[in-house]
Amino acid sequence: MNDILPQIALLDAACAGRVTRYLDTLTKPPGSLGRLEALAVSLAGITGEDFPRVAPPAVVVFAADHGVAAEGVSAFPQTVTAQMVANFVAGGAAINAFSRRIGARMEVVDVGVANALPAEGVVQERIRSGTGNLAREDAMSRDEALAAIAAGRRAAERAAKAGCRCLIAGEMGIANTTASSAMLAALTGVPVAELVGPGTGVAGEALVHKCAVIEAALSKRAPDPDDPLDVLARLGGLEIAAMAGAYLEAAARRLPCLVDGFIATVAALTACRLAPALRPYLIFGHRSREPGHAHALAALDAEPLLAMELCLGEGSGAALAYPLLEAATAMLAEMATFDAAGVDDRSEHEEPRA
Repeated sequence: MNDILPQIALLDAACAGRVTRYLDTLTKPPGSLGRLEALAVSLAGITGEDFPRVAPPAVVVFAADHGVAAEGVSAFPQTVTAQMVANFVAGGAAINAFSRRIGARMEVVDVGVANALPAEGVVQERIRSGTGNLAREDAMSRDEALAAIAAGRRAAERAAKAGCRCLIAGEMGIANTTASSAMLAALTGVPVAELVGPGTGVAGEALVHKCAVIEAALSKRAPDPDDPLDVLARLGGLEIAAMAGAYLEAAARRLPCLVDGFIATVAALTACRLAPALRPYLIFGHRSREPGHAHALAALDAEPLLAMELCLGEGSGAALAYPLLEAATAMLAEMATFDAAGVDDRSEHEEPRA
């Protein structure tokens, strides 16, 4: 971790200021494009470019299993993780459809899937075959958490070297809402009952059981809330750690990170606790219907671009939000100024004020 933290620079304030002023020369009333204008300024500050570009985007889906699935906290068996990875490779998942639509470079990375995977189409970065059962033992060691962070960093590096200009990190891992909820409770102190949602479809007594498993794990694991790596190692997931690493590396390379839903936001919160300078590089794609997501967003003082009642993961919500980033860059690059278009600027005709 020591080598990445100093590489995350402050936003380019001078560039952001120039773009802020330039926006008011375009053929529109000042501020009339609302949050799109703020998004353009953010992209300028992140990239250091007066006319930032976000195409092509990179979509990286990190896959891993969770030992806590043995506690019956998911509506689906653990074998679904490997089956969905095969679906990603075959191009049949939602994130495949959305990635094709936005022209993304898509990569699937195995950082800890427990079952056999397709021989081709998956980047092999497996740290171990699933985490430990956090209800009975630490999810992983600190070294394993760091190894997963490093795997995420390498994925972002590959994307940058391939010419990608924006990063979307997605995940697949049965029971990862359990791990994410436990981490969020540890990092924020919010009661578990306010954070835990249905995940893959858990309801009724099963949802009560899921809360009880998390509360017991928090008591037994006793993570240090002031040590985000400790929280990650004791309660987290290999794919969560990898997403955190991907955000850190992307920011070091001045690439905007478009954050997906609940699990991706918990990964982002963890990464920001490790490196607070990361926060301005994060753009939040959507608000999930998982109840914990609102708390994770609040902890990051984040307002997402979309709210469409999604809860799929995979990076799907971020991919849906990506065209708004493209619109912000097109606004800067393609709109005419008042002078160029021969349109009167209102400010030139305002009466002087006494």
